[in-house]
Amino acid sequence: MAVLENVSEGQPALPMLITGVAGVPGYNAFHYFRSLYGEQVIGVRQPTMWPLKGAGLIGCDLESRDAVSALWDKYQFGSVLNSAGSCRLKSCELDPTMAHRVNVLGTENVAMLAKIHGSYLLHLSIDLVFGGRPGGGYVETDEPDPVTIYGAKMVEAERFLFRTLPDACVLRISLPMGISFNGHAGAIDWIASRFRQNKPATLYFDEVRTPKYTDCMNHLFHRLMVRRLPGLFHAGGNRKLSLFEIAQIVNVVGGYDPNLLYGCPRMDAGPMPPRAGDVTLNSEKLCEVLGGNPYGDWPHREDYVPDSQSWHHDLRLEDGGETLVNSILYRNPNRPGLVPPNRNALWGSGRFN
Repeated sequence: MAVLENVSEGQPALPMLITGVAGVPGYNAFHYFRSLYGEQVIGVRQPTMWPLKGAGLIGCDLESRDAVSALWDKYQFGSVLNSAGSCRLKSCELDPTMAHRVNVLGTENVAMLAKIHGSYLLHLSIDLVFGGRPGGGYVETDEPDPVTIYGAKMVEAERFLFRTLPDACVLRISLPMGISFNGHAGAIDWIASRFRQNKPATLYFDEVRTPKYTDCMNHLFHRLMVRRLPGLFHAGGNRKLSLFEIAQIVNVVGGYDPNLLYGCPRMDAGPMPPRAGDVTLNSEKLCEVLGGNPYGDWPHREDYVPDSQSWHHDLRLEDGGETLVNSILYRNPNRPGLVPPNRNALWGSGRFN
């Protein structure tokens, strides 16, 4: 199936609200849509995340129905991209009340206001609503069976939306590959930061995901919001990669010491937090509805895909380094999109790093 071209015409209902701008998909989507529609795009983050600030970014406690209602009264949103929540697996396991408040209650409040005002809602869920099975390849009709509190709360939020707002779109994604505002929120960020500090990183051979570039995700969000597409869709990337393989790619492209990377099976990781297995998503339904594949491959080149557990020792790139990581892992060179503001500029002297 052909790869879809970037969106060139049509616009979603405005003004637009984007929640969860402290996370990777929300942060990148906010800057993408803000570049197109300016002041008609508002991004919200928790009030405690005050270092994240700038034009169009405001603090709002989504767990307060009154606060969300006041936000809608002020801006009268026509569409919403809801990417708020906490994906910190261990924190959610240790504090299920917090996990419910952040991942369920906030979504409930946003959904209820969207329903009252007739706003289109695109809600981002996650592949971790599944526990993993040999071969992965989950489709939309598979029954969720999460192994983590985080995954269970994402299922709970989905089910609330199915009951309350049937015209909403629930989009299950996998690892979003793009810049984060603080340099710590994304998969690439965490792995690269370990290597950059000459610290070891241990990743799992048997936790398998379907990552994709945020460049591609932004255009997908745009297309869905223009069409106001309802329903449940899987939106995994084209390649199946284990967390260990993803770390191998970061290690090689970044030119880091290969001896810093270790791998192990999930069973050796200990019980906290529980780890999912192969939770790769089958996205054929989405491709059929759109009439094409909305994603490019991550990484964009086949020869950057590991073929053995020693691959990162065997292959070293002459041009490997931070510049290459920024240009081909955070961005899709074949379908480049907007680069959000440099995180160092946002965080000043690095006091908050």
